[in-house]
Amino acid sequence: AAEAARAYLERGGTCDGSTSIEAISAKYGAQACVVSIDPRRVWVADAAAAEGHALADHAGPLGRGGRGPAGESLCWYECTLQGGRKGSGLDVVQVARAVEALGAGELLVNCIDCDGQHAGFDLPLMAMLKAAVSIPVIASSGAGAPEHFSEVFRSTQVEAALAASIFHRRTVAISAVKECCATAGFAVRAAATPSQEFAPPAESE
Repeated sequence: AAEAARAYLERGGTCDGSTSIEAISAKYGAQACVVSIDPRRVWVADAAAAEGHALADHAGPLGRGGRGPAGESLCWYECTLQGGRKGSGLDVVQVARAVEALGAGELLVNCIDCDGQHAGFDLPLMAMLKAAVSIPVIASSGAGAPEHFSEVFRSTQVEAALAASIFHRRTVAISAVKECCATAGFAVRAAATPSQEFAPPAESE
């Protein structure tokens, strides 16, 4: 996604049909084209140090007091390549807006810094993206408790949120997440009971 966004920006913000995003969107519709992006925080001392990149302030109410290694509260989010191993030099807003223009119908946002931490989603990141694009945003990385789901919906207005390890390892029940969201006022579908969720599969005869 980052390289497709880079090419789009280098062309002056024009589509030429050369990307897989454009091909999928044209063939199957934007609703079938979900683009995953993997941003990581780049902490800076001040806005000038961000060199024009979109900034998030973790000193604000959504930041949970997060700070960089030198106590910084400001950061921009660099979209990464190769599962977070390589930086792109592009910020998350640049990439999100570019892929939306190319035809993406939904964004899946995996925050590298929050992945596996179970301390909650990156709320400043998700709020920034919701303000930057008009397509749905799926929050990913950081969920560790049912309350993290209702929190990200309430605080950032994302359309969806996902988790993996807490469900695979059965540390949190899907029914508990749904119950928490329902209590917070969000419409949810009925869920299986925890005993049904965690029951071993029936043996075939």
